[in-house]
Amino acid sequence: MALLVGRHLNKIDKKGRVSVPKPYREAVTSEGFAGVYIFPYFKYPALEGAGEAFMQRLSASLDDNLELFSDAQESLAAITLENTFQLAFDPEGRISLPTELCQHAGLDGQALFVGHGSRFQIWSPDTYQEHRGGALEKAKAEGATLQLSPRNPTGGE
Repeated sequence: MALLVGRHLNKIDKKGRVSVPKPYREAVTSEGFAGVYIFPYFKYPALEGAGEAFMQRLSASLDDNLELFSDAQESLAAITLENTFQLAFDPEGRISLPTELCQHAGLDGQALFVGHGSRFQIWSPDTYQEHRGGALEKAKAEGATLQLSPRNPTGGE
């Protein structure tokens, strides 16, 4: 699965097209589909994006970890899979963001791509700055820690 890291600020043109950062394009294209999957992030005014491998994992998690037809499965499928757009790259590596996605995230003129490992988010730069400050303060206040997963199968850390 692709490793998506860093922050990249890109312009959105009048037609709603935005260039996906080259490292993200290269990572997700290696998974088969020459594009990305984007859906509204349900916790914040942002978009969640990923490649084919993550979306397959998300779909399998909904099927494997929740009871079929349960309220939880229905709700999570509705806010993720039902609202996902499969967006192909144009020859310049851009995607065309649908109006409803831009409205959800408050995108107007610029998009901040933020890597989150196997997925990424797209934020309005101003909204991200507000969120980021709150997230850092919250992590500090909670004394957040992380237990690392075991080494990967290739032996790396």
